[in-house]
Amino acid sequence: MQMMSIGMAIGVGLFLGSGRGIHIAGPALLLAYALAGAVVYCLMRGLGEMAVHSPHAGSFSEYARIHVSPFAGFVTGWTYWLQCIVGPMAELTASGVYMHYWYPDLPQWVPALIGLVLLFGVHWVSVRMFGESEFWFALIKIIAIVGLILFGAVIIVTGVTALGHGASLSNLWTFGGFFPNGGHGFFLTLQIAVFAFIGVEMLGITAGEAAHPERTIPKAVGNVIWRIIVFYIGALFILMVVQPWTRYTADVSPFVSVFSKAGLAGAAGIMNFVVLTSALSSCNANMFSASRLLYGLASAGSAPRALHHTTRRRVPGRALTVTTLAVGVGVLFNYLAPAHAFITLTSVVSASGLWTWSMIAISHMRFRRRLALEGAPLPAFRLPGAPWTNIFVVAMVVIVLVSLAFEGDTRVGLYTGAVWFALLTIIYVARQRAARGR
Repeated sequence: MQMMSIGMAIGVGLFLGSGRGIHIAGPALLLAYALAGAVVYCLMRGLGEMAVHSPHAGSFSEYARIHVSPFAGFVTGWTYWLQCIVGPMAELTASGVYMHYWYPDLPQWVPALIGLVLLFGVHWVSVRMFGESEFWFALIKIIAIVGLILFGAVIIVTGVTALGHGASLSNLWTFGGFFPNGGHGFFLTLQIAVFAFIGVEMLGITAGEAAHPERTIPKAVGNVIWRIIVFYIGALFILMVVQPWTRYTADVSPFVSVFSKAGLAGAAGIMNFVVLTSALSSCNANMFSASRLLYGLASAGSAPRALHHTTRRRVPGRALTVTTLAVGVGVLFNYLAPAHAFITLTSVVSASGLWTWSMIAISHMRFRRRLALEGAPLPAFRLPGAPWTNIFVVAMVVIVLVSLAFEGDTRVGLYTGAVWFALLTIIYVARQRAARGR
């Protein structure tokens, strides 16, 4: 459970997206990630509280159905499926960008297509192979981040390598201040920070299958929260202390850049391989979630019953095939508009993820209200400060949604979200009328 959540949440948002964030906001990106981390803490504690009280395999979509409305549950289930579809598109796009390190002229869609075919094969063979691959993918990225933090600490203390003469805490405020591009730059990076953390809520999908949820869920939630926040904030802090933020570029992973500019070409190549496997790791976990969600939606009657089918190895083959074909749209996007693919796709992921986050917060508020009306005691594992912490989450969701409107590429996320919500509303109303007609 912990490795899957880490695999989902530590990916291209940190390894590639942070480069664009540093370029836009400079050291202020640290504050943006800290705010996003605070939101994640509130979400995971609230989700964990509900999961301990009443574990559900459907998790947040089921909680939205129970505590908000059947319509909210329907929209949340399908929107999370969309998030898990578009997420791999962005990650496969990143894999194409990473391959440019070795093959600058390689078309971006080629590595994306190869990665998609390989992951489809992994998922088709067995669930066990997925679990094994995800464990090792997640472990590689954790080792890489810890290695970067230790490497940066050595540079700061000893001054070794070409970066040593410029490594200083003063890099956080010397080059234009902590907010070198003002509040506007900081505001625009909120979407980047949120995108980086989207996926950690996947823990809720697996929570319903935990053997002893009262013990395993609090432990898993606590470990995931502090590990992810430490990894993100710690890694970004090191990156912006070992050299000025102005030396990073938007289209190159800062993790690769820092080793390259330190004169360690071999280490830079190794790190580029690591961030490539990181993208495949997140894509791997997202495709697993998407296929299981589609299978679950079919089981609940919210998707065609034909998708409620498993192979002899207990793999939801039809749901997996549909999921893979849908992710394949991202390969086509990389063929048609490679320069805009990554930021556009991440904006769609952010918009859909923000809906899920808001539903978790609202479901938790309604859950607490129901417990109060019934006079039932609160679970031992709970979200501190509720409902104010829930209000904080919803307020941050609104702020980030507004930030998406300020750039053409990110505005696509809002347009897509509006069309998606309208489509789901039409489908839901049609289904309700058909049910009444029977």
